[in-house]
Amino acid sequence: MTVPESPGRRARIGAAFAAAHDYDRHARVQARIAQGLARRIAALPLPPGPGLLEIGCGTGHLTAALAETGLGGDWLITDLSPAMVDRARARLGESPARRFAPLDGEHGPTPAEAPFDLVCSSLAFQWFEDPGSAARRLMDWVRPGGWLAIATLSERTFHEWRTAHAALGREPGTVPLPPPDRFAALFPGARVITETETERHQTARDFLHALKAIGAATPAPGHRPLTPGELRRVMREFEAAGAQATYQVATVLWQKAG
Repeated sequence: MTVPESPGRRARIGAAFAAAHDYDRHARVQARIAQGLARRIAALPLPPGPGLLEIGCGTGHLTAALAETGLGGDWLITDLSPAMVDRARARLGESPARRFAPLDGEHGPTPAEAPFDLVCSSLAFQWFEDPGSAARRLMDWVRPGGWLAIATLSERTFHEWRTAHAALGREPGTVPLPPPDRFAALFPGARVITETETERHQTARDFLHALKAIGAATPAPGHRPLTPGELRRVMREFEAAGAQATYQVATVLWQKAG
């Protein structure tokens, strides 16, 4: 589903992640998803010393997990937020074979190093405004025989929070997400693996605080905020259902012909 955006919205998304100073303390699910993607990447038939581009590195969860698999090569590690790039660089260290740079994976310039043996991303693709255009762009950056490997979120993510809103006849501010089979259409010939991760919170306030702490609280365009009374009712509904948040993860593994 295409969500109309603007350069100003992308700037707000980048600023929200830049302000997420407690990201690593709250990003437990995000770390597990990155580790799972890294294991799948390590099993791909990549050439020795592959050229790698990472989109949306955040604080470096996927980069670190890939390094732990022993994957070598020439890596370009990027994020929309320069602050996140700096945190990943500080965590992992830069070297001649591992470089860090800000990059808007959807609208920025094509990296000079393209094409790559591997383009990868963990939990960034769901923020793109036009998934079809973004998919074609990323596939263009893969050299023949190379791979694209991404983990992203699909439609049942936070369905408990949406259900709590539906009890009031309202929609939440979370960004609309596509069903898993949409990714098979976006990346023709790809293998798409769907899994779920769950996280239980003590209260609805804890859930909202965790989203803000990882920079993921930017509302969908056009969302009308709830009144304080409506928000309290939604929070009670969410807590009555167990205060659990489900992440539906779609992992896409696509190889370019040739």
